[in-house]
Amino acid sequence: LYLGLFRVRRYLGNEASSAQRQDPALRQSSPLTPARGPNSLSPQDPVALGSSARPGLPGEVSAAAVALGGGGETPARLSIDAIAAQLLRDQYLLTALELHTQLVESGRELPRLRDYFSNPGNFERQSGTPPGMGAPGIPGAADRAGSISTLDSLDFARYSDDGNRETDERVAVLEFELRKAKETIQALRANLTKAAEHEVPLQERKNYKSSPEIQEPIKPLEKRALNFLVNEFLLKNNYKLTSITFSDENDDQDFELWDDVGLNIPKPPDLLQLYRDFGNHQVTGKDLVDVASGVEEDELEALTPVLGSLPPSLEAPQTVEVIQKLEDKISLLNSEKWSLMEQIRRLERLVFKHHFLKNLLKKLSPAFHQALLSFCRMSADSRLGSEVSRIADSEKSVMLMLGRCLPHIVPNVLLAKRERMVLHLCQELIPLILCTACLHPEPKERDQLLHILFNLIKRPDDEQRQMILTGCVAFARHVGPTRVEAELLPQCWEQINHKYPERRLLVAESCGALAPYLPKEIRSSLVLSMLQQMLMEDKADLVREAVIKSLGIIMGYIDDPDKYQQGFELLLSALGDPSERVVSATHQVFLPAYAAWTTELGNLQSHLIPTLLSKIEKLLREGEHGLDEHKLHMYLSALQSLIPSLFALVLQNAPFSSKAKLHGEVPQIEVTRFPRPMSPLQDVSTIIGSREQLAVLLQLYDYQLEHEGTTGWETLLWVVNQLLPQLIEIVGKINVTSTACVHEFSRFFWRLCRTFGKIFTNTKVKPQFQEILRLSEENIDSSFFLNGVLTKATVPIYATGVLTCYIQEEDRKLLVGFLEDVMTLLSLSHAPLDSLKASFVELGANPAYHELLLTVLWYGVVHTSALVRCTAARMFELTLRGMSEALVDKRVAPALVTLSSDPEFSVRIATIPAFGTIMETVIQRELLERVKMQLASFLEDPQYQDQYSLHTEIIKTFGRVGPNAEPRFRDEFVIPHLHKLALVNNLQIVDSKRLDIATHLFEAYSALSCCFISEDLMVNHFLPGLRCLRTDMEHLSPEHEVILSSMIKECEQKVENKTVQEPQGSMSIAASLVSEDTKTKFLNKMGQLTTSGAMLANVFQRKK
Repeated sequence: LYLGLFRVRRYLGNEASSAQRQDPALRQSSPLTPARGPNSLSPQDPVALGSSARPGLPGEVSAAAVALGGGGETPARLSIDAIAAQLLRDQYLLTALELHTQLVESGRELPRLRDYFSNPGNFERQSGTPPGMGAPGIPGAADRAGSISTLDSLDFARYSDDGNRETDERVAVLEFELRKAKETIQALRANLTKAAEHEVPLQERKNYKSSPEIQEPIKPLEKRALNFLVNEFLLKNNYKLTSITFSDENDDQDFELWDDVGLNIPKPPDLLQLYRDFGNHQVTGKDLVDVASGVEEDELEALTPVLGSLPPSLEAPQTVEVIQKLEDKISLLNSEKWSLMEQIRRLERLVFKHHFLKNLLKKLSPAFHQALLSFCRMSADSRLGSEVSRIADSEKSVMLMLGRCLPHIVPNVLLAKRERMVLHLCQELIPLILCTACLHPEPKERDQLLHILFNLIKRPDDEQRQMILTGCVAFARHVGPTRVEAELLPQCWEQINHKYPERRLLVAESCGALAPYLPKEIRSSLVLSMLQQMLMEDKADLVREAVIKSLGIIMGYIDDPDKYQQGFELLLSALGDPSERVVSATHQVFLPAYAAWTTELGNLQSHLIPTLLSKIEKLLREGEHGLDEHKLHMYLSALQSLIPSLFALVLQNAPFSSKAKLHGEVPQIEVTRFPRPMSPLQDVSTIIGSREQLAVLLQLYDYQLEHEGTTGWETLLWVVNQLLPQLIEIVGKINVTSTACVHEFSRFFWRLCRTFGKIFTNTKVKPQFQEILRLSEENIDSSFFLNGVLTKATVPIYATGVLTCYIQEEDRKLLVGFLEDVMTLLSLSHAPLDSLKASFVELGANPAYHELLLTVLWYGVVHTSALVRCTAARMFELTLRGMSEALVDKRVAPALVTLSSDPEFSVRIATIPAFGTIMETVIQRELLERVKMQLASFLEDPQYQDQYSLHTEIIKTFGRVGPNAEPRFRDEFVIPHLHKLALVNNLQIVDSKRLDIATHLFEAYSALSCCFISEDLMVNHFLPGLRCLRTDMEHLSPEHEVILSSMIKECEQKVENKTVQEPQGSMSIAASLVSEDTKTKFLNKMGQLTTSGAMLANVFQRKK
């Protein structure tokens, strides 16, 4: 207040000078000019002035005259009291207020000024005074309803030189005005509403006056005044305990403020003075005479209903005039009352909005906040849910709620024998418990009621927990943060280690639901610690999932930067949780909310993303001999979930962000513009605030990239100059044979490019990859291939993560050209094909790219170089799985047939695995016959008899596809030809080749031994083939020979038994020969051999 006074001092200068010109006495001794002498302004100087502080009264005028002197002589010393009286009389109120302020600060408070400025009736504005109600300068009782604008309610902030007031200052002003308005309306309601409700009819009043022995009932105003005087008497006479009890019994009255009794009602003397003065005024009721010409205030409402019933003879001119005046006053009071009530409602909404927004991050959009709170599981849709969400705030509301709830409770009490009925009854009791806990005056009783609420149901199910949470939130809204902290949180803390997971789940969900209604210090300390403890210690996946969601809500409200590191550690713990539910909740709720807070702190680009990247780099450095793919997936998926937040930050800090205004027709966003978000919190439009605002920003974003560039755009330059180069460097360190890693990084780059848009991808991402790859035939056999860039994971990630983002014709042509160039360069340079294979595997998983891959392979089929044709033949095997039989028949088979007649034997041999895959995956008989004929030509054509590499490839293919191939193909083609190859191998002169083919034959026979083999096939081909193979192994690998001998012996025994005994069902001989002893012996021997793990795995596969 004092600061505001000095800010308006410039308005007082003219006032002071004007006062001096108008009054000679003031001109000689101005109150603003201190008189000489040490005690010249002593407030204790005796002056014969009246005690009234109200201006314009005769006693005050005479007192001022005495103080100012007479006879034209100027007094040597003028008292402060006289100066104050003169200022009040002439209505120089600001000057008087400043004088009062200076006296209070110096410890010399003047009673006259104190009484004057503490009485709100002195500052009523004259408005609507009916004629004849009094002099204009004298405020009367009829003017009490004027709009009050006391010095307490002046908004000095509006005169401040500081034009950029902060939100807190505005909220403080609004709170102050709201408090004053509430006090005013409380007094108005006390004087108008309560007086009208408890008014005694006029006829009864006349009866009381005519018969004094009849006691008139006490009126509310009289009761409050007497209560105040009684409490004052008790305090003055040291009856303090009695005073406290008396105050508790009248808790609707403020005994520290007389204005609470009634508006503009002067305070009477204390009880002792009233008692001593009673004898001087004691008169009987019969001696009283009403000499007033008007009507008393408390009879206004009583007079109004009977005006219409007055006989014409009684309507004297004076009575009609008085009644008209009173009706005018009633109208003014009612209009002022409703106006004040409307202002109060508006201010309450405004203050609540400011308080609510203060709890949020400054840049957190309302849409994001709403989406965040949607993860609080409430239940307000049902009858009971709506009942719980409404806390009764008065006795009448309690009665209405009991009337609604008891009809649902009583039948369940009568029938509550089954457990289901008991649970339903408990559920119906929730609104009653909450209402009582909210309104009960005793803290112990409230604590007991809330304890009953949390322990009402032994193991609350999902619906019951939602009901309890809805009630807790309604309770928190009603009682405020202090009581929530003192009464609700202890109930949660008590059950944090409860033995039932449903109770702990309720605690975890309560922490998130109550977060908006808790003090910010408690949110960032106690609640955060509770959730951290539950995340680390609780063994139930559902509880930890709820903890993660509540942590996300806490992150939406927390504003303590010191808790940032703790939040990051919680994030890493949540991402590494063994439960998939917890990890999913982390990506859906916790991570986006934490990213929003990180963005607010400015740490998204400076700490969060760089830290995750450094952890990935550390994993790759330490994982040269064994990469921890789980951790890599954890960090990379977190980065992927941060892409929407990063793009929103780029848009919000763009040079055009200030131009993004919603006006006119808003452009539409394509449905496929952004990848599908995992949750609403990862939706860019939710982070920005609305889809319309995002559409305007995207339009400006594309125009800026295409025409104006990125100069001065710091957030986007960080992405281009720091993030992308670091990511591409990391990609180059990945093992290309790790399918999971390639897939993860491919998805990451796909989402990054789709989020940042096509222009960004074409102008910023692709050039950086192309600079590293530098595809051209000039680089063959140069130092460019010494670092093996084309053999690294950069190729498949660029092909599948960047070039597949958009599917227009030019984009598909670019992808086809890139794959053709890679296939050509790798083939001509004799480099490993792992990067190309990884690209084909990743793309082949999506049927939309099968046609494109076949286009690339056809380019290789017709290429002039045999090396490229050979590579194309090998790639067909990777594309066949999952491909439709129509494509295989029309495009794959003709290409393979073309390559199978290639002049180069290496190209022909390269087609064998693809033919085998067709036999394994296709069921079309015509196509199978064509493949069978082609393989037969390889085996039976004399020109291939000495082709050792061809025989090896066929045997490997038979071992791979035999167990899963069509049975007829296996019985009629695979097993007989394996027998022939075993016979031919016995004649092989070169021991190394003979051992190599024998080893592959052993693996093939091992894979086929678990298939159904008929007795004729076993006798004619399978056993003879095994014997030929044993002959090879006797000389080349004795350890294999032991296993083969055991297999042959068992087969022979089973065949002999089969000829004597009745065949049992359709059990295969191979299956029957595998007894427990044989199986154990066979597996033990196989474990000692160095055979192909993939081949052994195929033994146990079923035909797809």
